[in-house]
Amino acid sequence: MMVTEEIQLMLNDYFDVIYTQELTKFDQVFHPGSVLYTSQDNNVVVRPIAEYREIVKGRKSPQELGSPRKDEVLMIDVLSDEIAFAKVRLRLNENVMVDYLNLLKVDGKWTIAAKFYHRAETIK
Repeated sequence: MMVTEEIQLMLNDYFDVIYTQELTKFDQVFHPGSVLYTSQDNNVVVRPIAEYREIVKGRKSPQELGSPRKDEVLMIDVLSDEIAFAKVRLRLNENVMVDYLNLLKVDGKWTIAAKFYHRAETIK
């Protein structure tokens, strides 16, 4: 299997995690040392993965809320056999998010090492 195909499979799992918020799959997609970053309205937020996991655990999933699902891979850039970047867009309830995902292949498996995300628009 080509590197981009492996990454695409992992990104499909990531999209599933965002939609269903299944924590078992969450733990497989995100590296345990992963960190999330965003900046909205001049507020920089740096969130360790454990903190983000608790947020996900405590909220209803888009699937539970009956929200439509729309996700797409905009770009995959392979730096090496073990490092890559992906740009994705997805719907999270009423928000359209654009994520830059820093990916590492650890023990033969692609994971998200860092996530930079931005709310691109809100759908009413």
